[in-house]
Amino acid sequence: MTLDPHFDDAHSAGEGRRAVREGLGVALATSAYGVSFGALAVAAGLDVWQTCVLSLVMFTGGSQFAFVGIVGAGGLAAVPAAIASAALLGVRNVAYGIRMSPVVGAGFWRRAAAAQFTIDESTAVALAQRSPHARTLGFWVTGIGIYIGWNLSTLAGALLGDVLGDVRAYGLDAAAAAAFLALLWPRLRARQPIVVGVAAAVVATVLTPVLMPGLPVIIAALVAIVVGWTNWLGKDDRVETEPDDVAEREGLP
Repeated sequence: MTLDPHFDDAHSAGEGRRAVREGLGVALATSAYGVSFGALAVAAGLDVWQTCVLSLVMFTGGSQFAFVGIVGAGGLAAVPAAIASAALLGVRNVAYGIRMSPVVGAGFWRRAAAAQFTIDESTAVALAQRSPHARTLGFWVTGIGIYIGWNLSTLAGALLGDVLGDVRAYGLDAAAAAAFLALLWPRLRARQPIVVGVAAAVVATVLTPVLMPGLPVIIAALVAIVVGWTNWLGKDDRVETEPDDVAEREGLP
């Protein structure tokens, strides 16, 4: 049964618009958290320009917060430990890069640019889309949007740190967490994804107080991979993968 090409074009455009909306929404929520990083980095002893360089070059929130947290507690002597923790937290981006490779497309320069924007948020938005075009659009809109917003808010936080006081009291980190939950929730429609998410969350929560920053994330990711790979419960799940309006599009009752 052939679908109406005009409907398909409209449906594809609708998916693209949704990817852009989700990408911009996540970018705004995550960028707001950059104010906290800028203020905390300056409070830890970094200059404004050093703080901005970290956001421009490192551009991964978890690694940046781990770096300034360790430097703030231990001073210059703690820089090697700060670098190690930041690197461990950044390992997850390698896995994201492998998953996003078919999304960003071929070409050296395209992939080189995508490497800078391959973060938690851009990967999550891309994977939340249904069509290849929407995934690509979601990835680039989210990655570029967060890069611009994160660096602007980092600068603002670094300059206004003394005025803002304790930025942790504003709860800006909750905005990024809420955006993630909004993307994750629709995917939890089967038992297997729920088990994977719960297992990873429990492992990360238990290990975070006792291990150095970065290790809990890696171990939780490994647990998620093992649980997901075995697919213990997935064989019994029957989740709809087609859009809800497929029957209507094909003229079915």
